[in-house]
Amino acid sequence: MNRFEISFNAKLENISIMRNIIAGFLINKNVTISFIDEVKTIASEAITNAIVHGYKENEEEIIKCIIELNNEEIILHFIDNGVGIENVEEAKRPLFSTKKDEERSGLGFTIMEIFSDEMQVISRINEGCHVIIHKKFNI
Repeated sequence: MNRFEISFNAKLENISIMRNIIAGFLINKNVTISFIDEVKTIASEAITNAIVHGYKENEEEIIKCIIELNNEEIILHFIDNGVGIENVEEAKRPLFSTKKDEERSGLGFTIMEIFSDEMQVISRINEGCHVIIHKKFNI
């Protein structure tokens, strides 16, 4: 297994950097461009959720991303110490958003679930959120 861990400020501009780092891990895995795009989309959604909902766009806060690769899959961990999710099952419902007054689609978790083989969301109020994504290579 290869494991990489990085922490970064909760700035929207860091999303594209993390997308590229994650894509770099997949270059030698003989996966399709579509596979890489799906993983990058998962990362975008998870990091955006942490920034917008978990940290309420406080750029001083820190997000941790752990990337794990083995011969069968990539496992992604996105961890924040933000406000947490009161009801994870409700938050995973399509179109649910805590930012109803803003232009938010409420599809972040839905998109992550569609593109992943397994998604786990662990959260506690005022302690943050840990999203774990498994995506098999299917090579």
